[in-house]
Amino acid sequence: MTAFTPIALQYSSTSSLHSLLPSLEPTRDHNSWWAKVRSYKSAGKRSLQQNITRGLTIQSAATKPAKSPAEEDWKVKREYLLQKRVRSVDAKEALRLQKENKFVILDVRPEAEFKEAHPPDAINVQIYRLIKEWTAWDIARRAAFAFFGIFSGTEENPEFIQTVEAKLDKNAKIIVACSAGGTLKPSQNLPEGQQSRSLIAAYLLVLNGFSNVFHLEGGLYSWFKEDLPSVSEE
Repeated sequence: MTAFTPIALQYSSTSSLHSLLPSLEPTRDHNSWWAKVRSYKSAGKRSLQQNITRGLTIQSAATKPAKSPAEEDWKVKREYLLQKRVRSVDAKEALRLQKENKFVILDVRPEAEFKEAHPPDAINVQIYRLIKEWTAWDIARRAAFAFFGIFSGTEENPEFIQTVEAKLDKNAKIIVACSAGGTLKPSQNLPEGQQSRSLIAAYLLVLNGFSNVFHLEGGLYSWFKEDLPSVSEE
């Protein structure tokens, strides 16, 4: 559902007050003259209102679409992830689970980053993609990104779940990975952990019925830092 700004009203009536108020001939009877003015003024007001109503144009300016599940507050997402017992694993444990327990590493980074380097046999389904559409809202987002010097703005991938479902069964053992990883663990500086693309992806997966979802703590940055196996497609 799309949210809308308050409706802006315009009218395109071509009528003028001169056409609404007939010329008043001079009269020596001032009382009679004033009565005519009031009569014409009242009639003119009614006619003007009718013309405005007939010429009314309603314009609705579409703004940001209603919040999607991925845009839900982090606190809500974190509570749901904990409720669904989504477990975080470090890079070495992720590698062990991949080799010994047939876990699949789901890399949700952009395709270009995936091609540069990724764990062997990882599957790439980007959770965010480059903005593709050219609606008024998308143009505004591009302008906002450009203001900060970012000329390749991204948007949520609307086909994320559909693409994952085409590649993986809902009972598949999945370790979701992105660059930084984020964390569900509270700390003094981050009492509610820290959101990341992989945790958003994990939230969408469990929300859509995937039952064995893990999360790569430290992200693929820690994987590469540990000098674990990786491959490139470039």
